Amino acid sequence: MTDTVKLAAELLKGHRASIDRLDAILVYTLGERFKHTQAVGKLKAEHDLPPSDPAREATQIARLEDLAKEADLDPEFAKKFLNFIIAEVIQHHKQHQT
Repeated sequence: MTDTVKLAAELLKGHRASIDRLDAILVYTLGERFKHTQAVGKLKAEHDLPPSDPAREATQIARLEDLAKEADLDPEFAKKFLNFIIAEVIQHHKQHQT
């Protein structure tokens, strides 16, 4: 194995370790986020509020697109990601309504 291949392998190992840490942060962050959205869903159910809030969702999508641009992340990807999360949250909120 050449020195450049060894160096590349070490760099790859470091990148993968960082990716693994970031994946853990994402999972724990999503877990925390869903704890709050579950509480929101229960609150909405208790007060007969609709499970969806289109104005809030639009504001959040625009906010996330701006954050994505600042973070040098594809805003369209960020929008798709948030839309997926919102859809999951609405499903959870609907479950609380029954």
